[in-house]
Amino acid sequence: MANRLDIVIFGVTGFTGLRTIPYIKNIIKQHRLSLTWGVAGRSKNKITRILKEFGKKMGDNYDNVPIIIADVNDEISLNQMTSQARIIINACGPYHLYGEQVIKSCLKTGTHHVDVSIEAIFIEKMQLLYHEEAKAKGIYIVSTCGMDSIPNEMGIVYLKNNFEGTLHSVETYLYPTITDLHLGGPSVNAGTYNSAIYIASNLFELFSQRKLLFKTKLPLIQPKLKIKLIHKSDVINRWCIFVPEPDPAIIKRSQHYNYEIYNERPIQVNCYAGFGSLFYMILGFIYAFWIVLFSQFAFTRDLLLKYPSLFSYGVISPEGPSEERQEATIYNLKLHGKGWSEKLNDPLFQPHSLPNKEMIVKISGRNPGYGVTCAAFALSAIMILTKGDKMPDKGGVYPPGAAFRNTSIIEKLQENGVKFEILHKN
Repeated sequence: MANRLDIVIFGVTGFTGLRTIPYIKNIIKQHRLSLTWGVAGRSKNKITRILKEFGKKMGDNYDNVPIIIADVNDEISLNQMTSQARIIINACGPYHLYGEQVIKSCLKTGTHHVDVSIEAIFIEKMQLLYHEEAKAKGIYIVSTCGMDSIPNEMGIVYLKNNFEGTLHSVETYLYPTITDLHLGGPSVNAGTYNSAIYIASNLFELFSQRKLLFKTKLPLIQPKLKIKLIHKSDVINRWCIFVPEPDPAIIKRSQHYNYEIYNERPIQVNCYAGFGSLFYMILGFIYAFWIVLFSQFAFTRDLLLKYPSLFSYGVISPEGPSEERQEATIYNLKLHGKGWSEKLNDPLFQPHSLPNKEMIVKISGRNPGYGVTCAAFALSAIMILTKGDKMPDKGGVYPPGAAFRNTSIIEKLQENGVKFEILHKN
């Protein structure tokens, strides 16, 4: 361990990996941390060129950053890479194709691992296969450490910590806003789109796999939080649609862990996406339906993957949004929590009255795809290295809400452009 770099960013020539670099460097400098870091990928020439171009653009110099050559399809090179790091920030997706190889290498060489995968079937498979081994070896493996699902997970932690009573249920509402409506072009990178297609194509397999995740079921907590498939929300004053993946599943895994490890009352959570008008919400619903349908068949799925711009009317592209559009996009997430003003000592006790207390918190940040995501990605790795004593069981495969709930990640996110605030409390 003494000769290892503390952090290695794998997949540094991609959108997310490259944009995580300034956050790593700035957080280390900001808090005077004695952490070393480097980057990894397949081509030294390409990495060197991109680092020079990016450094010039950011007004920084990355000429002396250590570079490790590693190919996700070469086990020996992966082992050489992971053996040179305390933690791998894995930005090399899609994870259903390339994620497991890296995790297996990390387990072999005793290296922690974080990623930004939203592919539930991959994430939950890693828990099924490797949780006990990671736990025994003292290695942390944490997925969805970006826009999905750090804000939702940490938002629930923030809400619960400030609730001053018993939190029973949470409804989350995600909606972006654009500060400059004249900016056109794509708004989503094809990598995120590809992951969504893979989630949709494996829904039926996912349901059967999910039954194996936990030995004990969550207790039935009343009153049951009902799903409102389509509704006009008073919380954000927008038309909303229920979003079944990936955040609800990630949050439920955290609730399972918190119940098993800490004997805490499970919180019921439903997640919604907000639209500016009923018309756009209906379009979004129809589009999601066709994406799910086309994802079930190899031929149509290949068309979706091959022509993202065509099938999204230009909203999605391999190049992703321009820098100007990224900076003009604001991430907004409101969480509406309900519960009781009394603190229940027994997590399974059912009050005879309906919830009598509520709270609304808001999380916001500029540039959700590469600002919020990269800040969360960098801080997830740094939390594991610096706050390991605040994390569960000294190792294992965890969702963010279970892994980072007792760390200072919320405070650090606020110092890096992600705002947490209480809007309403009674």
